Amino acid sequence: MPKSSEEHRKEPVYKKAKRQGYRARSAFKLLDVQKRYNIFKRAFYILDLGSTPGSWLQVAKQFGESNIKKYNANYYHRDHYKIMGVDIKRLSPIEDVKILKMDLTSPEFQVEINSYFNGEKLDLILSDASINKSGNKFSDQARQIKLCLKILELTKNLKIKGNFLIKVFQGADFEGFYKKMKQQFIVVRSLKPKSSNKKSNEIYLIGLKKKY
Repeated sequence: MPKSSEEHRKEPVYKKAKRQGYRARSAFKLLDVQKRYNIFKRAFYILDLGSTPGSWLQVAKQFGESNIKKYNANYYHRDHYKIMGVDIKRLSPIEDVKILKMDLTSPEFQVEINSYFNGEKLDLILSDASINKSGNKFSDQARQIKLCLKILELTKNLKIKGNFLIKVFQGADFEGFYKKMKQQFIVVRSLKPKSSNKKSNEIYLIGLKKKY
């Protein structure tokens, strides 16, 4: 049974997120991945899919800002960062972050990507996007994989050697999706962050160093 909002607010991880200024505990999932795989290395142009409530965008902005300073003297440097978030739900503004309320699978979304990033390739794509669960584990998993396949198409916007992070549900179709990612990335790893619900079938796939 899903936890009530009151129960959720009493959780230590939720309280920790609020103390550190994050909108949700999901920030720690992304930070867990970063600690393990350093996906934000030299990431200046970042796209976040399924952004509500915005905690991943907050983390992305932190790394975008720090990367400007960190890589100032190195060969791969931009003097600015660009971060875009998208969700079908309303998302409160974040300063210096472009937020769209639209369907990420629509053709219009690609037009928005091209416009905001001026046709340049991205350094990192993040996706915590999820279907609305029905409670049927098998159909939900199939629907989530279908969404993930649509999201995987958006990696055409990634630069060569760019990184990708996506939430998947474990189940019958997981292995096929994993193999599709292996075709596009030199390294593919799976991780269930420490801050994830242990009973959840969600798992994150990390694609490192896009091949082409």
